[in-house]
Amino acid sequence: MYAVIKTGGKQYRVVSGDVITVEKLLGEPGDTIQVGDVMMLGEAGKAPTLGTPLVDKAAVFAEVIEQSKADKVLVFKKKRRHNYRRLKGHRQAQTVLKIVDVSPTGTKPKAAPKKAEAKKAEDKKTPEKKAEAPAKETKAETKTEAKKPVAQKTDKKADADDKAPAKKAAANKPAAKQDADKE
Repeated sequence: MYAVIKTGGKQYRVVSGDVITVEKLLGEPGDTIQVGDVMMLGEAGKAPTLGTPLVDKAAVFAEVIEQSKADKVLVFKKKRRHNYRRLKGHRQAQTVLKIVDVSPTGTKPKAAPKKAEAKKAEDKKTPEKKAEAPAKETKAETKTEAKKPVAQKTDKKADADDKAPAKKAAANKPAAKQDADKE
């Protein structure tokens, strides 16, 4: 089943599983929201249901994937022979949505467990916490290994000190010019 929805002053034809980019909508990534106004519903092999202007009780549900900004649009104004030039940039706020369900009756789809809830369930397990303690010890070992190359670098600096210093330019040249000017 497909639907034609209106959001942000634009119309989109959507099917369950589509990923679309629309103007900014409120919601955090992972939230399920009801999208826009449903203007038409249709199925393969059947006549579409048109709204006047909207289809009653129909709803489209989508999951917010991310909140982002569109590419920059440059606005350049110029009035010739008046030395007037203005350059402005604009990035439109947008929301990326994944269509979860197109519902002709307006019933919400069954919600899948959120990622945050799944992480909390994993944190409650005690064997994973025990596994973390040896991991910290290995980090301490890697820190001591990381310090060894630093000591080698200091040895290289000592080798550089043994070499003869580079010659400096003579500082007497400007003074010689001054002596010549006095004579």
